[in-house]
Amino acid sequence: MWKFRRSERKEIWDEEIQWPVGDIEAAHRIREICRSAADSAGKTAGAADGSDKKKYETERYERAARAAMEIAMKISDDLLRDSSVRQIVSLCVTANDLKTARILLRAIGAVSIREDVLNDHPMLRQ
Repeated sequence: MWKFRRSERKEIWDEEIQWPVGDIEAAHRIREICRSAADSAGKTAGAADGSDKKKYETERYERAARAAMEIAMKISDDLLRDSSVRQIVSLCVTANDLKTARILLRAIGAVSIREDVLNDHPMLRQ
């Protein structure tokens, strides 16, 4: 009888990117990262104890947010970058990481997108 070997789960944000990629492809990748990490962000905000599970979920969320931010910095189209940063801000708010969300909110140049973010997340107003 042979055994199945479980390999560690490969996350989308851990995959190597072959640069240069187009702005639209980068925006799609950011959207996929934010959707994939949304469950960890929610668990990070919801768990109050210092358990190993919370630590794993927090690290997973932070790796995803960092990777998404790195990709967003390389997007040359201003509106597409602002739209991508908006998704990262929503991820940060889900994780109750308001400090990072406020910093990213200031990076959004388009007034309409910034106002949409503030309407969706009024706790960022200050």
